[in-house]
Amino acid sequence: MPLIIVPTPIGNLGDITARALDALKSADVIACEDTRRTLKLINHFGIKKPLVSYHRHNERSRSGEILERLERGETVALVSDSGTPGISDPGHVIIEAAIQRGFEIDALPGANALLPALLLSGLPAREFFFAGFLDGNASEIESAMENLREISATLAFFVAPHDLAKFLSSANRAFGLRRGAIAREISKVHQETIRGTLPELLNASIKRELKGEIVVIVEGSASMNNEIPLEDWERLAAEMKKARIFDKVIANVLFEGYGIPRNKVKSFLTREASAGER
Repeated sequence: MPLIIVPTPIGNLGDITARALDALKSADVIACEDTRRTLKLINHFGIKKPLVSYHRHNERSRSGEILERLERGETVALVSDSGTPGISDPGHVIIEAAIQRGFEIDALPGANALLPALLLSGLPAREFFFAGFLDGNASEIESAMENLREISATLAFFVAPHDLAKFLSSANRAFGLRRGAIAREISKVHQETIRGTLPELLNASIKRELKGEIVVIVEGSASMNNEIPLEDWERLAAEMKKARIFDKVIANVLFEGYGIPRNKVKSFLTREASAGER
């Protein structure tokens, strides 16, 4: 009998598919991240099934129990707290172990935050590179971004809300003056998309406490078109300064994006700072 990978709603319970409900109803057991969250889901749809928990800290040890159930001929439905297991969520270890043991695997299509965020950004969606969550400290994250800098496709990242301003600060230094979007709470009541240049997005993240699940979309190197008029560079410099970006970084961004001499940018920022002190 198979291991069935079942996507669950990321917000609106109406996003669950008929096939997902059938899979949950027909399974002998449901393997889930948090039994409390999955219990609420299946209770809502009147499904009564035993649950077994797995998460990042016990996934390898718990995979043995799940493999034993498959060995006994049970059908196991694998779910995460929301979205699709194994994609920036636990589940990959169990899927990989089941494949290595030769068990039948099925994966159902369903709700996810990535594709709606990509479409809502308005950036090209023909090609995209999904980087998921970038782990590590600020310098490690920035180094990872530098490695993505020359990718021509649109870039997509999952970002924890408490890390958003720090993430966007690194993105400004790594990618410069690119367009992007913050998509948050996809499929939920407070769904929102904020579009603009990376400096403008950073400014928005500092001004407001953006909560919920967040996807950040960044323009790829091939689609940069410098649509912002050249004469607006002073406005952009002022916006980046307001967003607490270092003068050196602002000068580099405008030099690389528009060819504005670094010294000219620094002189403008110095004048602005002097005017603000008066």
